[in-house]
Amino acid sequence: MKTREKILLLLEQNRGSFFSGEELADTFSLTRAAVWKAVKHLQEEGYRIEAVRNKGYCLAADTDILSPQGIEKYLSAGQKQLKLSVLSQVESTNSHLREAAAQGAPEGTVLAAGCQSAGRGRQGRSFYSPAGTGLYLSLLLRPSMATPKDGTRFTTMAAVAACQAVETLSGQKPGIKWVNDLYLYGRKIAGILTEASVELETGLLEYAVLGAGFNLYPPEEGFPEELASIAGSIFPSPGGDNKNHLAALFLRYFWDWYQNPDPKSYVEEYRRRSLVLGKQIQVLSASGTRIALALDVDEDCRLLVRFENGETARLSSGEIRIRLEDDGD
Repeated sequence: MKTREKILLLLEQNRGSFFSGEELADTFSLTRAAVWKAVKHLQEEGYRIEAVRNKGYCLAADTDILSPQGIEKYLSAGQKQLKLSVLSQVESTNSHLREAAAQGAPEGTVLAAGCQSAGRGRQGRSFYSPAGTGLYLSLLLRPSMATPKDGTRFTTMAAVAACQAVETLSGQKPGIKWVNDLYLYGRKIAGILTEASVELETGLLEYAVLGAGFNLYPPEEGFPEELASIAGSIFPSPGGDNKNHLAALFLRYFWDWYQNPDPKSYVEEYRRRSLVLGKQIQVLSASGTRIALALDVDEDCRLLVRFENGETARLSSGEIRIRLEDDGD
């Protein structure tokens, strides 16, 4: 760990508290000059570190910069095994982590970014990922004896964890539009994308990369025209240590569900947060669009629907549409 990373971790763990240059030098066996240089570097990276004569250095409590040290301080002991890294910008956290997975990166490797230049969603769509206003992260999983259909299980599990994280951080209650989107007050605030590699000989998953994107704040210039009536944000404006805290909360909740000995223990939580059950939806497929009533979500998180002709089906993938207005409050 570099000198500035050690100092940042200590300051992150003690936001609002001052440490003298002498204390930091003694703690990390450094010279005062090395401490000053490390702090200066962090300030240039955007960290609001106050330097006060006779008091020392202090990281401002409302600094909202994503960092491994900032995320780590919110993790519990059980999640300290996660290997965290943060980039200011990346083409896609999922693509970057898939490359790492192919090179043997271990389960629990996490990549977070403050901006994506080519973020992706389901069905080949792009995911708008501007700098400064969102959180974009991916987690590498290497599940034992998992099949491709387990990808849906990880996606829906992550949707529940994302809801729990937003609820804990903001006090608001988002809902889930099957299968992977989070909505708050009728607007999309987050999405989940799971991608996997399958071993040809066994048909089992070699690994899965679970990606999550959150709109924390509205972009200064507003959402693009094509998203203006759809996209929303968790908070109306920046404040606090929200990026690090949300990342840690999501990882904590997801990791707890993922390691639960009952792999379907989260399903009732998914049902409870569903925005579609009991409502009329449009089911989109290659053969066209059909009107249906969403009846239930089964133990494999397939959506049970009844079409207008009385026929029922269990949807394990695909796309649905529903009119959402002020749901999730």
